Amino acid sequence: MPFNDNEIDISFFKSRGPGGQKKNVTESAVRVRHIPTGIVVVATESRSQHRNKVAALEELERRLAARRRRPRRRKPTKPTAASRRRRLESKRLLSRKKQLRQQPDKDA
Repeated sequence: MPFNDNEIDISFFKSRGPGGQKKNVTESAVRVRHIPTGIVVVATESRSQHRNKVAALEELERRLAARRRRPRRRKPTKPTAASRRRRLESKRLLSRKKQLRQQPDKDA
């Protein structure tokens, strides 16, 4: 585990939604809060408190791993000559299209 037990706060509460009377009267939903980062994970999928706790801890591990992951540095590249030509050609076409939208001269 990437965290200590003293870094997390686990609380149980009554879940809401479909699932019947068992879900309405038992505290099967689990809320796990990672205190240093403030990440909160809630698991209410199962009617079992134990399964929800395992699912919440797995999700917390996944989120902490994603938070540690560093994005790759971008290698700056220059556009190719062909892509520059294509861009300029599309700009010329757009310019011509917009010129056709102008009001005709009143002298003509």
